[in-house]
Amino acid sequence: MDSAFLEPCLYTVKAVFILDNDGNRLLSKYYDPEFYSSIKEQKNFERNVFNKTHKADNEIAFLEGMTIVYKCSIDLFFYVVGSAQENELMLMSVLNCLFDSLSQILRKNVERRCLLDNMEGVFLVVDEIIDGGVILESDPQQVLQKVSYRADENPLSEQSVTQVLQSAKEQIKWSILK
Repeated sequence: MDSAFLEPCLYTVKAVFILDNDGNRLLSKYYDPEFYSSIKEQKNFERNVFNKTHKADNEIAFLEGMTIVYKCSIDLFFYVVGSAQENELMLMSVLNCLFDSLSQILRKNVERRCLLDNMEGVFLVVDEIIDGGVILESDPQQVLQKVSYRADENPLSEQSVTQVLQSAKEQIKWSILK
């Protein structure tokens, strides 16, 4: 037998990105250094993907030799990109895990403003699902447990530095205005 058939392989992702309803980048992570290495090439690829998918009612697209699975929600488009040989079901499970995890973090309010307000959590979720292009997790509950996010509570010890500073600014502003 050929040794190439015996080598184990991992499911991999070439890129993950989230665009708004105008096709502007909100988040992107490219895992393959040979796959659109410059920002200009990446944005051009994202624009081509958006133009092909934003009016379509599908879940999968093939563009430039890549398999792209996507989902839209209100004013956001979520994309997971893999090679042409990648298993579409695995890519879709990554996309669903990403969307479901973010839905929990954003308290079912998956829209542009909420996503931008919680970018640190979004990056944590993406990093828990994919590491260096290798799919690590596809269960949203496991991802949420790993990032220690609780949708119902966010005590001071779990708040980000940005949230603490914002809260302090608000308190100072109101104490000065009194």
